Amino acid sequence: MSEQERQESNTDNFESYPLVALKNMVVFPRTRMTLAVAREKSVRAVEEAIMQPDRLLVASSQRDPDIDDPEPKDIYPIGTLVEVTTLHRQPDGSLQMLLSGIRRVQIEEYDELEPFLRVSVVTPQEIHTRDPQVDAVVRHATNLFERYAQLNRRFSVEDINSIVALKSAPRLSDMLAAHLVTDPEQQQDLLETFDPLARLEKICVIMGNEIEILELEATIRNRVRSQVDRTQKEFYLREQLRAIQEELGIETSSEVNELLARLNEKSMPPEIIVRVRKEIDRLERTPPQSAEIAVLRPYIDWLLALPWTERSDDGFNIDSTRRVLDEDHYGLEGIKERIIEFLAVRELRQKLASRGGYTRKESQGQILCFIGPPGVGKTSLGRSIARALGRKFARISLGGVHDEAEIRGHRRTYVGALPGRIIQSMKTVGVRNPVFLLDEIDKLSAEYRGDPAAALLEVLDPEQNSNFTDHYLEVPFDLSEVFFICTGNVKYQIPRALADRMDIIDLPGYMLEEKVNIGLRHLLPSVLAEHGLTPEQLKIPQSVMQQIVTGYTREAGVRNLERQLAMICRKAARRIIEKPDAHLRLTINSLEQYLGTPRYIESPIVQKTQVGVAMCLAVTEMGGILLPVEVATMAGKGELLITGQLGEVMRESAYAALSYIRSRAEELQIDPNFQDSTDLHIHMPENALPKDGPSAGITIATALISALTGRPVRSGIAMTGEITLRGRVLGVGGLKEKVLAAHHANIYKLLIPLENKKDLAEIPAKIRQSINFILVDSMDQVIEAALLKTPLNGESRERDEQSTPQVRPLRLDEREAVPRERKLRRPITPDDERKDEENEHELPALIIPPAERLSGESYPHAPA
Repeated sequence: MSEQERQESNTDNFESYPLVALKNMVVFPRTRMTLAVAREKSVRAVEEAIMQPDRLLVASSQRDPDIDDPEPKDIYPIGTLVEVTTLHRQPDGSLQMLLSGIRRVQIEEYDELEPFLRVSVVTPQEIHTRDPQVDAVVRHATNLFERYAQLNRRFSVEDINSIVALKSAPRLSDMLAAHLVTDPEQQQDLLETFDPLARLEKICVIMGNEIEILELEATIRNRVRSQVDRTQKEFYLREQLRAIQEELGIETSSEVNELLARLNEKSMPPEIIVRVRKEIDRLERTPPQSAEIAVLRPYIDWLLALPWTERSDDGFNIDSTRRVLDEDHYGLEGIKERIIEFLAVRELRQKLASRGGYTRKESQGQILCFIGPPGVGKTSLGRSIARALGRKFARISLGGVHDEAEIRGHRRTYVGALPGRIIQSMKTVGVRNPVFLLDEIDKLSAEYRGDPAAALLEVLDPEQNSNFTDHYLEVPFDLSEVFFICTGNVKYQIPRALADRMDIIDLPGYMLEEKVNIGLRHLLPSVLAEHGLTPEQLKIPQSVMQQIVTGYTREAGVRNLERQLAMICRKAARRIIEKPDAHLRLTINSLEQYLGTPRYIESPIVQKTQVGVAMCLAVTEMGGILLPVEVATMAGKGELLITGQLGEVMRESAYAALSYIRSRAEELQIDPNFQDSTDLHIHMPENALPKDGPSAGITIATALISALTGRPVRSGIAMTGEITLRGRVLGVGGLKEKVLAAHHANIYKLLIPLENKKDLAEIPAKIRQSINFILVDSMDQVIEAALLKTPLNGESRERDEQSTPQVRPLRLDEREAVPRERKLRRPITPDDERKDEENEHELPALIIPPAERLSGESYPHAPA
């Protein structure tokens, strides 16, 4: 029988052998391997094999090496039939043996699973061919191995010679696979490749990749060695230079030693330490006369001065925070509660972040932003928050900032370059967790040098500020622990992208009672101390302080009140210098000696009924204001003149009001062709102040109707609302500020849009209870509430000009029911004129009485 027929007959006959499952290794035929066996099943399988004369067993690799008790599905079907050449039993019961691979086998069936694995195997047929192609592949593999051995240097000369001497493709491929391939999956793939030529080609590819990696490693190693040699050479030369300088009596550079000492004392991130050392080395190698010295030294100083790891001990306690806020600010109860709630949420998020619930970026939450008129305490609230948290405080004014470099800094290539304001403030406070107040954030402006608002996005966004990069530093600085607070006057002027990252809190103006208490408790002691006076030398009673507030100030905040108190203190200081024993006590009668004649009177601005004059409520950066609208009619050709430095939106409101009047001329008892012979002049006083916005729409329309019909506007009434061409009244913003302005001016009857009914809850209760609010949603309701029914005759007009009626809030028993609908074009009777003159200050039944509360009751709707 031939050899081929013998191999074919063997494939039909199953042979049964014990099986040892291998972890992370493969035994190849024609090779030897040392194996340690410790698992019980494997030990029994080896013991069973050595009991047989031929000492044979099957070694096959596991698919998953983490399985301690593999099943048949966990073992590769292709393994190696091996002979146990030597066996040594260890003291712990494990076996140490030397295996010799014989041939590849394929597992056909598992005969036994206990107490060890026994399998039936067949021997796959190997292809044996001898042709020039096989010889070429063998020669190529031998050359690759020699090149690999030169680069690896882990093979002995005997091993290299023994492998190079192999000329058979099966033996060479198995030998190279056992010695070169280390990946278990690649080894198993080579074991399952029965064709020696294909197996050898795969090994050549693997050796080629390894040779490329080894050559690259050698190149890198040589480069690193040359750099190390150069560094050692520089160190040796530098030491020689220092020794020569000492011999010559030349002092070594104390500046570099000082910087190195500061670096050793400073706690910094590793990458920053490497950067600083590199810059110090450059500074040491730079000649003293070089211009680069002026760039390197300040840069190193900045890096060493920044607080990379320094923190201040802080903590949040609700009781202490409330106490600090009450000590520093009077009133603002709702604002204080909002601040405490914000800080409580921030504290909980940080605690959850420390336990792994949030990342450090997510633990920050939104940025706090105070919006309100000047002088209401926005900046002082930021200082109080810093004091309550126990953190350092820094203020950055952004008013008028128009260059992105103010935030990010300048490149070091520019002469006189500096970091941005953020990094400068971090150096000033000296800790990485201060409270930063970004003041006047609504005053940012953009130009060709960049948009500073875009640079602030990286500062305020918790997703980005942990790696804030200043152009001057050129290294990231962590701002994630900074507590940012922003302030502004008008929220609509804040860039939208910044506003989305903020929790905006509106601060309204103060009421009279709050201003008086702030003046007595906070402003007066501070002003007295600034002017060197004691409380015993100058006393200001509460009644006098109230007179100062009402007669000499008219603002939303208290900044002007502080100026008036400073003026009083200056005059008092002069008198005390003249008479050191003097003790001054101000009275209402002596107040004019210090402040002069009162600038404001307590009577309302609108004292009498007038034709063509209506009072509008508006909002500016300084808070709410009263804006009179005057209309004059003149013979002409129908021209419309608008003066008072009005913006485009307010001019469009005037055109819309005029178009509405022309479309409703007949219902309003106006000549439809009035514009053919009448010129209209709309004017808003105080030409120096720019005015804009749609809130004056119904006021302009009311003044125009009053001027064209001769029907006077009721006295002591103000209004706000946007008008449409169809006569609808739309909602407006800033209602709280407008109501406070009307209250300061002693106007207690207000026309507001029905859409703003929801905003009444934000108005302080004391003010809300003293004002009659008239909710309107159409111009018909505005006309009915704001205009008298008939024009004033000569006698009533003269009597009205000589008298000043006292305006006060209406009581519930003073309201007079008015029909829901009244035709404006019915004939006017003498009774109507008499009733209009007698009830000049009466309002329709759609008012909200002052005694009505928000809680538990709803406001009556205006008639449709």
